Amino acid sequence: MHKLTFFPLGNADCCRIDLSGGEKLLFDYAAVKDASDNADKRIDLSAELREDLEASKRDYYDVVAFTHLDDDHIHGATDFFYLQHAAKYQGDGRIKIKKLWVPAAVIIEDGCEDEARVLQEEARHRLREGKDILVFSRPDKLKDWLDKEGLTIENRANCVIDAGKTVPDFTQNKQGVEFFVHSPFGSRLDDGTLVDRNIDCIVVQASFLADQKVTKVILASDVDHVALREIVKVTKFHKREDRLEWDVLKLPHHCSYLSLGPDKGKDKTTPVEEVKWLLEDQAQTGATIVSPSKRIPGNDDDIQPPHRQAENYHKDAAKGAKGEFIVTMEHPKERAPEPLEMRLGRQKRKSRSATGVVQSPPLAIRLPVQAHERLHLNRRA
Repeated sequence: MHKLTFFPLGNADCCRIDLSGGEKLLFDYAAVKDASDNADKRIDLSAELREDLEASKRDYYDVVAFTHLDDDHIHGATDFFYLQHAAKYQGDGRIKIKKLWVPAAVIIEDGCEDEARVLQEEARHRLREGKDILVFSRPDKLKDWLDKEGLTIENRANCVIDAGKTVPDFTQNKQGVEFFVHSPFGSRLDDGTLVDRNIDCIVVQASFLADQKVTKVILASDVDHVALREIVKVTKFHKREDRLEWDVLKLPHHCSYLSLGPDKGKDKTTPVEEVKWLLEDQAQTGATIVSPSKRIPGNDDDIQPPHRQAENYHKDAAKGAKGEFIVTMEHPKERAPEPLEMRLGRQKRKSRSATGVVQSPPLAIRLPVQAHERLHLNRRA
C-alpha cells in the first residue's frame, strides 16, 4: 500500500510519499511553525517527520525533491538535513538524503541567498561528484556551468533528466510508482531568459500501481497558467494525454488565481483553455484537489493566495468529477488541522460488477484517528 501525506503548513509545501516497499520520498520541506505563538496551528513539521522516521527505524529519505528554492518550499531545510558539502551541516540528528532532486535552475541561478544559497551549494557539490543527485532539464546554461567546472553534460548524463522522460530509478513493476517529468523545459532558458523559480520548477505525474490499478497524482509545485498551458500543449503534441490524467492534484501556488488564468474574476476565476482541459477533462471520477494553503479568505483584503475566486472554480471542478476540494489548513477542521493522509489503492472489500469484473479500488483519504471517519473516493476504471 502506498501513501501520500500533505501537511498543514499554511502557504507552504511538503508532501511525503511512502511506498509499499518501504521507500520514502519527500517533495519540498518548509518548517514554518512559530513555536513561540500558541495560536499558530501549523504543524511542527520537523517533529512530525522525525517521529515517522524513528518509527520506521531510519534516518534518511530515499529521495528529497526541492521543486524550487522559494522559502515556502525550503524553510528550515538547512537545519533539518545532513548536507554533504560542508561539515557545518553534518552531525548526529540530521536527516540524510540518499538522492537529491532539483531543477536545473537550482544549479545555474545567480544571486541565491540564505538557505537557497546553502541548498544550491549542496546540489552543485553533488553534481560535481556525479552522484546522489538528479537534475531536471539540461539548458545550455547548465552545460556552461559544467564546462566551467571542467565537466561535460555527457559525463554527468546519469545525473540529468529531461521533460518528457520517466525517472529511471522508479518503475511500477519494481517500486510500484513511475514519475513522468513535465517540467522544467530546458529550452526556456536557452535564449538568455533569467531563471524564474516558479516557472522553472519541477512538475511530475506520479503513477502508483496498487491492487492492480493505477492512481495518478500530479504534483504541480508553483507553476502559473503560462507554464501549465505549455505543459498541456507539449503533452498533446506528443499524444501523451494520459500523462496528464489525475486522481489527485496538488494545486500549484497555494490556490492562486494565476495558476488558472491572467484575470482573477469577480467571484470565480475563468481558466485559460488548456488549464480548463487539464482540470476538467483530465480529472478521473472521484478526483481530489489538494490546496496546500491557509484558510481561503471570504473577501479580497489579502492580495496574496489563496484566492476565493480560484477556490470557487476548483470546488466546481472537483464537484464535476464527483470528487473533493481539500484545504490543508482546514482539514479536518480549521480549529484543529491535521495531516491529510491518502492511502492509494486499498479497500477492505473489493466489489464486483454484474459481469464479475473487479471494480477500481477507491482512493482512501484518512482523517485523523480521533475523527473516527473515513472518506472513500471512487475512481473511474
